[in-house]
Amino acid sequence: MDRRELADFLRGRRERINPSDVGLPAGPRRRTPGLRREEVAQLAYISTEYYTRLEQARGPHPSREVLAQLARALRLSDAERDHLHHLAGTPPGPPPGPSREVRQSIVDLLHRLPQAAAIVVSATYEVIAWNDLAAALMEDFSAVPRHERNLVRRTFLEPYRSGRRLYSVSDADEFARTAAQHLRAAAARYPDDPEVQALIDELLAGSEEFARLWATHEVAARPTLCKTFDHPVVGPLAVNCDVLDITDRDQRVVIYTATPGTPSEEALRLLSVIGTQRLDVPG
Repeated sequence: MDRRELADFLRGRRERINPSDVGLPAGPRRRTPGLRREEVAQLAYISTEYYTRLEQARGPHPSREVLAQLARALRLSDAERDHLHHLAGTPPGPPPGPSREVRQSIVDLLHRLPQAAAIVVSATYEVIAWNDLAAALMEDFSAVPRHERNLVRRTFLEPYRSGRRLYSVSDADEFARTAAQHLRAAAARYPDDPEVQALIDELLAGSEEFARLWATHEVAARPTLCKTFDHPVVGPLAVNCDVLDITDRDQRVVIYTATPGTPSEEALRLLSVIGTQRLDVPG
């Protein structure tokens, strides 16, 4: 355990966080940048005295649990979390759960693609970022609770909402197989995450189809490069599907584009104007 390096690292991470980043008021009497020691201790569920001793390079050897709590409180990236563990003399274990934090540069990228529908999904297929055209093509994700933004749950437990399975996409059954395979692989990467296990338990209890696919133990999946959405307003749209991996966060950017000069391109352009309005619903 390198107490001096650990102390410097904790202090540096603490000073870079704005109070507003973690839901705390800035207050009129902050003479130093970042959070106060007692605020970090509160966020990490440890005593202020214990945290202060760590920053003064005279603290005890922190447990894995304390390190995990400090990593969350200080909003460390995966690389920073691993570094924290190494400084404390405790090799890092697997990440506690799939990352849901999307880099701002990726969010900006989505909104720089006005002619493409784009989403970011976590390792468990939760939609964690999207642009306006994706909301128009699929659904207004901002209008539904986080629990309902998971595409695996949507596929197996709500397969025919309004008579449509997964936005009436042409490869819904193939996606179901792929999603089950990816989820099994994610479960192996995050064996201790309660949300991952709760999702699997919910799917096994609520879907015979998922239980059958889960029992195959398959983890390899072939990508679907082209699919068709049967949109309730503009009709069928044939789109190319490209997936970009964000490996450091175990996330994927899914981009749907139409071939230039096709009716589907015109339909996507119309959707970009319509947005999430439902023109098929009587006023």
